[in-house]
Amino acid sequence: MIEYIKGKLAELEPMQAVVEAAGIGYDIAITLPTYSALVGQEEKEVKLFITEVIREDTHELYGFVERAERQLFELLMTVSGVGAATARMIMSAFSAEELRMLIATGNSKGMAKVKGLGPKTAQRIIVDLKDKALKLDLGGDPTELPMLDVEVDSGVKAEAVSALTMLGFAAAASVKAVDKILKGDATLKVEAVIREALKML
Repeated sequence: MIEYIKGKLAELEPMQAVVEAAGIGYDIAITLPTYSALVGQEEKEVKLFITEVIREDTHELYGFVERAERQLFELLMTVSGVGAATARMIMSAFSAEELRMLIATGNSKGMAKVKGLGPKTAQRIIVDLKDKALKLDLGGDPTELPMLDVEVDSGVKAEAVSALTMLGFAAAASVKAVDKILKGDATLKVEAVIREALKML
């Protein structure tokens, strides 16, 4: 069991990070809040708390800057019908505190806006996790994590589309959604574009 990986941040994308430790490059799946926290840390030493997901055909690593966020991710995966991919999508659509508030207030309708998360599963998450989620110490407001400061150009569109396709959405549908979002507000940062797209696709 890997508790955490500490090393140089070699590569960073909205849904993926490569951390080099002891000469080994670890390909780690991440959420948008973790991505936001890592922006600007390229080539610097970082520490990610790890959840390993091992199946017959794959061995995946999911990384989080905060231990409490990892705990919330792992709690989501204990709910019937919620796997690692769905849990990551949920945690990318909302900040950890936003998600905890949705669970605490029983807002299944708000949570069900995430693609592939129907009202029944959203309600099951609330019922199963309400007490457990409220006990988590998230330590501050995750919405205050540093955001990516970029010029408005095709790079925002490209990164957003890339992240969405990594999450399993069709490229054509991802491009269409991102174009529509940026047409409405061309100043949006990558994280905001992806979050809006997750509610549209």
